[in-house]
Amino acid sequence: MQPVRIYTTDYCPYCKNAKALLDRKGVPYQEIDVTGDDEAREKLTAQTGMRTVPQIFVGEQLVGGFTDLDALEKAGKLDPLLQGG
Repeated sequence: MQPVRIYTTDYCPYCKNAKALLDRKGVPYQEIDVTGDDEAREKLTAQTGMRTVPQIFVGEQLVGGFTDLDALEKAGKLDPLLQGG
């Protein structure tokens, strides 16, 4: 299974939804909380071009945010992505 990283803040409802979706599927993930860490947020924005959280990576691929993750799940494309396909 591909490693999953999710960049979050503690006040973000979409972050909570993304983590809940991954938890329901039994997918382990590394959570990086960037709440109040301006330097980490700036680096993340420079890397991805996105200013919002969550930012979810499967392997080295940026999936996007919760709505992107949810769309992949509903389309049946999340499991193959997690398996490296």
